[in-house]
Parts: sequence; C-alpha cells; structure tokens
Amino acid sequence: MEFHASTNFELYPLPPRVFFTPHHGSASDPQQVHISIAGIDRIRVTWITDDNTVPSTVEYGTEPGTYLAKATGDNNSSYKFLTYTSGSIHHVSIGPLEPNTTYYYRCGGHGPEFSFKTPPSTLPLEIAIVGDLGQNDWTKSTLQGLGSKDYDLLLLPGDLSYANNRQPLWDSFGRLVEPAASRRPWMVTEGNHEMESYLVGVAESFRAYNARWLMPHKQSGSTSNLYYSFDVAGGAHVIMLGSCTEFELGSDQYKWLVADLAAIDRKATPWVVVSVHMPWYNTNYGHQGDGEGMRVAMEELLYKARVDVVFAGHVHAYERFTRIYDNEADPSGPVYITIGTGGYHGGIEPSFKEPKPVLSMYRDARFGDGRLRILDAKRAHWSWNPNDSDVAEDEVWLTCLAATPEDE
Repeated sequence: MEFHASTNFELYPLPPRVFFTPHHGSASDPQQVHISIAGIDRIRVTWITDDNTVPSTVEYGTEPGTYLAKATGDNNSSYKFLTYTSGSIHHVSIGPLEPNTTYYYRCGGHGPEFSFKTPPSTLPLEIAIVGDLGQNDWTKSTLQGLGSKDYDLLLLPGDLSYANNRQPLWDSFGRLVEPAASRRPWMVTEGNHEMESYLVGVAESFRAYNARWLMPHKQSGSTSNLYYSFDVAGGAHVIMLGSCTEFELGSDQYKWLVADLAAIDRKATPWVVVSVHMPWYNTNYGHQGDGEGMRVAMEELLYKARVDVVFAGHVHAYERFTRIYDNEADPSGPVYITIGTGGYHGGIEPSFKEPKPVLSMYRDARFGDGRLRILDAKRAHWSWNPNDSDVAEDEVWLTCLAATPEDE
C-alpha cells in the first residue's frame, strides 16, 4: 500500500510523548511551508501538497493580497520510503528582495497568504539558535519561547523531526513548525536522527531530509546539502557543518571547508559563526566523545581562521565553554556552546561531570533556546533562555576575533 502524508501508524507507531500534527486544508493547499536564505537577496520557499498537479509558483509583494511578482521553481518532486510516498515537494527561489522588508506570498495559487521579513543588510542582527526540536509538549514550549521575541533567522544544528523512519512524522513536523518557519528563514544542518535507513546499519543518505529541507549548498560551492555556508546582514559568515557525513582530512567536506574559510573577507563579514550537530566539547555524560573525531580533523582549521563561536546540538542540555583550542583555554579560539535543548521526546540529559571542569562556564539541564545578537563589527551578546524562565539565565558579551588590537 502507498499513501501520501499518511496518518497510518500501524506501520509507523508514535514514540512516547510524541504527537501528530494533521493537515486541515485541501489536497491543493500548501502545507509544511518554510523559508530559507538562498543568496544575498533571495529567499527559497518550500512547501508540500498532496495534489501533484499544483504548480511550483510563488506570487509575492510588499502589500497584503497584492502580488506584483511571481517566480517559478523546478518541477515538483517526491520520494518513496518503504510503503510511504511523500506529497509533492516544491522549492521556489524568489527575488531579488529588499532587506529588512515584509513580503506577503501565496504558494501554488492556492490556500492562505503567508508573510516573512527578510534579514537586514547591515548589523545589528539577531540569530535564534536551538537544536534537537522534535514534536511534543516540550517542543511546543520552545516554539512559544521563540515566538515571544522577534529574530532575523534561526539556526537549527540537527535532529529536526525525530521521525526515525516514520515518514509521516516528517509531515507532522513540517506542519508544527510552519507558523514560525514560514515567517523567518530557518537554516538547518543534519543530525544523526536524519540518517534514516530501511535496514539496520544501511544508511539511506538522508533521503527525507535532503528532499524536504533544501539549503543553499550550491550557492556556497558545496556539492552536498549536508554542509554549506552563507553571508547575512553584511556582517556575518555562517558555516553549517555536517557531523554525519565524511569530514576527515581529504574528504569533500574538509576540502570545501578549507576553501570556504580561505574566501572569507573579515572586513566585509567580521563575524564567523559555525554550527555542527555533535559537540566537540562536552562535560555532560550524554553522548560523550561523539564529536571527538570531527574535532581532531577540523578544529585547527577553525582556530587558524579565528572563528568566533561554534554551536552544537546532540546533547540534550545547555553548556557554554570559554574560548578553547585543543582542550586548553585560548583567547584566540572559538566559544563553544551546546544547545540541543529544543524538545527531545526522551527528555533532558541532567547528569554533568563533577566537579565542573574549568573550561565549562555554565551548564543547565532544561529545555530552551538561545539568542546571538551581533551589534556591530566588534560586539555581540549571547543569552540562554530556558522555557520555564522569563529572563535569560546565562549571558555573555563576545568580542569579534577579527577586531584588531587598535580596534579594542
């Protein structure tokens, strides 16, 4: 039996605590709408329809209900996974767009009107960051926290839906995050839970993830959707690395990272921010050592490039480290922050090593999100915001490593 956007959980039973978000519109109506940055002045709109005759077109404009521009994407596509067949997946790049501007848009000529705001062309810039979202009540709380304060874009360092082969949960996740992901760019990278397979030990090459969450890898010279980079706000270069694909010396990702770092102009984009799924530093007992191989392979590259901050998920707790290089405090190394606190259905990971190592500055076993507000070419402010608190519980000011001594 084949089915589109199915709710048949005899084949795909729901894990504990996980809920399913249904589609209430028609087969032609867009669902699972989300947007991503597709270039300096372009946004990619992605959505799914159960009707495969709906055209891959987006009408848009700066006034509600008035669409003065129209863009067409490639032919829609779908994928199969065992007995599951996805709906029609549409990707349409629109632009050129003005910065810091609200656009109203309609997908495929059907359904409701959506709106989004483009990122600014200059600093300041506010980036929301959270990993390991899932779809349960903890996830809802995190999404409510994200929605309580505006941001320009979101970074999600892996483990999105926790579908784990249950393909209908990819549909459910897309519907759950649509109210947020259709309004601001969501830039994601893969985690280990995106590595789905028919058989134990046989990877399926991120079939669902790559089909549904297309990122601007081609625009950044990457041959894989699992790692890429982009510039934003005329002041930040963001690198999204892939923990779950080859990263060793000589690998495609390693060679791409070398070239990407070498091409950065720190006068044009003084801030360099990296996202990766598995943390390179971790004092939580959960997932100890999972990122060590990648750290050994790539840490020197980030250090020599004077990367400012590295965000990770995977561990379901919050932890901020001082600036580090090769397991030692180093003022020229990145700040490392783990924030796999979106809402993993298995719960938070509360056990940390004691006594607290000197490299670890702050640890918290709660769900929540973080905000990196880059004020200018020299200063940025980081805050950690647990879901059960009305105030930031951890804050720190960062100085850009591109700043010269005379600037400081």
